[in-house]
Amino acid sequence: MAVEVVSTGSCVPERVVTNEDLACLVDTTDEWIRTRTGIRERRLACGDGTSDLASAAAQRALESSGVDPSLVDLIIAATLTPDCFTPTVSCTVQKNLGLTRATCFDLWAGCTGFVFSLMTAHSLMESGAFKCALVVGAETLSKLTDWTDRATCVLFGDGAGAVLLISGRDSGLVRHVSGSDGARGRVLTAGGISARNPFHSSAPGDHYIRMDGSEVFKFAVRAMADSITQVLDGTGLSTDDVSYFVPHQANDRIIDFVANRMGIPRGRFYTNLERYGNTSAASIPIALDEMNRAGLLRKGMKLITVGFGGGLTWGANLITWTRG
Repeated sequence: MAVEVVSTGSCVPERVVTNEDLACLVDTTDEWIRTRTGIRERRLACGDGTSDLASAAAQRALESSGVDPSLVDLIIAATLTPDCFTPTVSCTVQKNLGLTRATCFDLWAGCTGFVFSLMTAHSLMESGAFKCALVVGAETLSKLTDWTDRATCVLFGDGAGAVLLISGRDSGLVRHVSGSDGARGRVLTAGGISARNPFHSSAPGDHYIRMDGSEVFKFAVRAMADSITQVLDGTGLSTDDVSYFVPHQANDRIIDFVANRMGIPRGRFYTNLERYGNTSAASIPIALDEMNRAGLLRKGMKLITVGFGGGLTWGANLITWTRG
C-alpha cells in the first residue's frame, strides 16, 4: 500500500540562547563553538515540556494537511526525553489534540528516532493496520545536559517536528535502511535510574549526556555515508537524482565530511543547526518543516533523510515528495 507525506509541522521554544550566553557559564567563546560545530544559537524550553512541543508540532502538521483529524489512527513519538515514563509523549499528544481513534507509542532510538519512526509507521501502514499516522520527533535535551561541561553543553537544543502520513495512491515513502551496534554504545550515553528497592540500594546514576567526541564523529561520518549508499541500492537511482539530503543536525563538520566523501555538493545538504543546535530526534522533522514552508520541496523531488545516534543506531529514508 502506498504511503505519502501529506504535511509537516514544527515547534521550538521561544527562549534563544546564544554562544555568548554560554560563554558566561563555561570557558568557551562564540568562535570556538562555531568553528567546531557550526552552531550559533539554540532554543531552550523554559516551562514547556516535551509533550507540549510535540503537541504543537503535530497540531501544525494537522492544520496544514486538510485531513480530518478524526482519521488519525496512529501516533508515534520519537524521543529520549519524555516528560515522564507514563503517560507517553504520544498518548499526551493524543489527549491534547483529541485524536481518540489513534493507537499511540513512543520509540527510543536516540537521534535516529525519527528515521526509525518513519520506517515503523510505513511498515504498519503497508500492512493495512493503519491509514493515517502522525510521526513526531520531540526533545527537551536541556534537561539531560551538563551545563558545566563545555564539550557537550554547547551542542544541544530543544524542539519538535512532525509529519502526517496517509495511505493512498502516491508512493511517497520509498525505502528505508537501519542499523544498530550495541557493542559500541558506551561512546554516547545518558544514564537512567539506578536500582533502588527495600533489598538493594545503588548510588544515584549520572543522567547527563556523555560522549567520546572523536569516536562519535568517526562513527557518524561512516554511518551516514553508508546509509545513503544503501538506501539507494537497487532503486536505479544515484545521489545525482536526490534533490536534497536532510541529515540529522548534529555538527556542520560531520556533514561537510559526508558531502566530501561522497562527492555531493554541500548545498544539497539542508542544514539549520546554526539556529537550533542538535535537537536529537526532532532535528530532521524540524528541517523538513522549514523546507516545506519555504517552498523548497516540489512534487516529484527525491529526498533522503539520514541520521545517527545513541545506541549506537543509524538509518535513512528515501522519500518522493508528492505534494506541491
